[in-house]
Amino acid sequence: MNTSPVRGLALLVVTALSLPGCSAFQASTQDVSPENMGHYRADYDASDMRKITSAIVDKMLGSSFMAQQSSPPVMSIAGVENRTREYVDTKNLTDRMRTMLLQSGRMQFVNTSRRKDLLDEQGYQAVNVTPEQMAAIGQQAGAKYMITGSLTQMTQKSARQVRRSSQRLNYYKLTVEITDLSSGLIVWTAEEEFARNESIPLIGW
Repeated sequence: MNTSPVRGLALLVVTALSLPGCSAFQASTQDVSPENMGHYRADYDASDMRKITSAIVDKMLGSSFMAQQSSPPVMSIAGVENRTREYVDTKNLTDRMRTMLLQSGRMQFVNTSRRKDLLDEQGYQAVNVTPEQMAAIGQQAGAKYMITGSLTQMTQKSARQVRRSSQRLNYYKLTVEITDLSSGLIVWTAEEEFARNESIPLIGW
C-alpha cells in the first residue's frame, strides 16, 4: 500500500498549522458599526430590529395622534408579542422604541417593569427617611395610553430540486398600537414589514 500521498497531506497540514500568521487557522475580530451591519441569514436580526423600530417611532411621532397632544402624553409599554417561529427578544425591541420616544421629548413613560422596586423603596423611606427627604406616597403619575404590538412571521421554502440550491423566504411584520386606557379604544396603529430571501447551497459547512 502506497502511503506517501497520505503522509504528504499530513505533512502539509502540520506545516500550515505551524505557520505563525496563517489566517486560515486563526480567529479574528473586527468592529462593525451598528449602522452598517449586514445580514447573514434570512432570519430576523439586530439590523432588522433597529430598522423597524426607527420606522415605527418616526410614524408615531409624525402621526395625527401626536399632533393633537397639547403636552407629552404619559405612556406605558405592555410589550410586543412574539408570534414568530424564532426566539426574539421583544423587550430589546420595546426598550429601543421607548428610548427614542423619550429622547424626542414628546412622550413620558411610567416605569411599569419596576413598580415593585418603587413600592419597596417608598416603604423603606416611610420608615427610615426624614419627612423632608421622603418621596411622596400616592402621587405617582398614571399612564393615559398603553403601547402594545406583535411581531409575526411567514416562511416559504422552494421544493427540492436536483443540482439547485434551495430558497427560503422570510416575511416579518411588526404591528404597534396605542390604546386609550380610559376608553379601551385604539387611537393609533401602524405596521412595518420586510422580507428576505436566502439561498441555501446543496453542499456547504
